[in-house]
Amino acid sequence: MGFIGANGAGKTTTIKSILNMIHLDRGEIHILGKNMAEHELELKQDIGVAVGGMNFYTRSKIKTLTNTIKKFYKNWDEATYRNCLRKFKLDENKRIIELSEGMKIKYSLSLALSHGAKLLILDEPTSGLDPVARDNLLDIFQDLVVDGEISILFSTHITSDLEKCADFITFIENGQIIQSMEKEDFKESYRLLNGNESQLHQVKEKLISYKTNSFGFTGLIHFSNYDPSANIKATVPTLEEILIFFAKKEDMYV
Repeated sequence: MGFIGANGAGKTTTIKSILNMIHLDRGEIHILGKNMAEHELELKQDIGVAVGGMNFYTRSKIKTLTNTIKKFYKNWDEATYRNCLRKFKLDENKRIIELSEGMKIKYSLSLALSHGAKLLILDEPTSGLDPVARDNLLDIFQDLVVDGEISILFSTHITSDLEKCADFITFIENGQIIQSMEKEDFKESYRLLNGNESQLHQVKEKLISYKTNSFGFTGLIHFSNYDPSANIKATVPTLEEILIFFAKKEDMYV
């Protein structure tokens, strides 16, 4: 599942809440059918986390860090870990500081897969990677969910990553979930309109937001508010376009 929203929308706060890293003012977090507050230690055996920009214990060697971390997991599988090192071409004698950003994510994935994680939480895992490294990681993420035994919550501002590998999208704005549905249904629930100035006046009140230029306007509208009879060019927006126009809402009547 792709988790999207503008910077400050609440994505990282939500992830911290899921992991019981911050106090909840109200409500409960349930994972795999269990209350996180009541079953935290048990549930964290089934959760793996990979965060872009891994910058802790940077002077430690991979093997030293792993020998410490694996003691916390009762289902640690050394054979799986060794297979991951080979598959991801990780040298356990390297220090964390010597790893590229892509290799850091692969190391985090190796740890998660080696203790049998059923849920992987990825927070900006491809941030700072070059296109080739990003594409390689996305292929890995897709391979992990093929058999249905692992679920991934993928939080990112790089929407093209989600266009490639997400099946569901959850969209958050100001700490509130706006929509959560299959990716194609999510995109189909909006239309991107392109028209001239006179056509803008026909639909202005219904637009989520819009921008103008010398040729006319481009605006985002909920499909339920879209009237095909207005004869305005309409296309299904990309995830990036949806995010951009939601971010422009405050400028709608300026």
